[in-house]
Amino acid sequence: MSIIATIMNTATGRPIQKMKFGRMPKPWVTFNLESGELVTAERIDVGKPAPGKFAAPVDIWVTLKPKE
Repeated sequence: MSIIATIMNTATGRPIQKMKFGRMPKPWVTFNLESGELVTAERIDVGKPAPGKFAAPVDIWVTLKPKE
């Protein structure tokens, strides 16, 4: 079963994108965003599923590098 996670920006607290993982990602996972930027997860939050639902929401917090 794949995991659909919301990638969150630690600086702004806003979602960046949704991403699908084959299994639950580790807290140190490194991956590329749709923009091509390589990021490393800083924190992974797993919430409670909504009533009557099976899937729990997963948030992966990353810090984006400032554009130069």
